[in-house]
Amino acid sequence: MMPLVYAEPGENQIIKKIGGTPEVKKHLEDLGFNVGTEVSVINSLGENLIVKVKESRVAVSDELARKIMV
Repeated sequence: MMPLVYAEPGENQIIKKIGGTPEVKKHLEDLGFNVGTEVSVINSLGENLIVKVKESRVAVSDELARKIMV
């Protein structure tokens, strides 16, 4: 298990755990990041990651990506 920020671009990953405060967890769930969901890092732009989740592309900060364990 590793933070999403360390995942290789283009490789499909399964979310195993989401950390952080209840507010952070709720925010990530609202964006589509749920345990068991498949995600893929598309690209990294500075301190942000472009992530494909549920057929959508979402930009998440480095800080949030470190709370998503794959």
